[in-house]
Amino acid sequence: MTTNMGKADRIIRPLLAIAFIALYFTETVTGTLGIVLLVLAGIFLLTSVVGSCPLYSLFGIRTCPIKG
Repeated sequence: MTTNMGKADRIIRPLLAIAFIALYFTETVTGTLGIVLLVLAGIFLLTSVVGSCPLYSLFGIRTCPIKG
């Protein structure tokens, strides 16, 4: 897997994940939407640690500087 996420992506995704988790556990968002947000939080955390987003690869998006 090649890195296709820039620094901003790798900082913003965990912040969003923390917000989604907080919304779920404070019961601000419940039910199906809450579970969807928890799944998204997990995906955001995983992709930010790995530095590669499968959807970015699928659509040919790169937010990291090209190393040359």
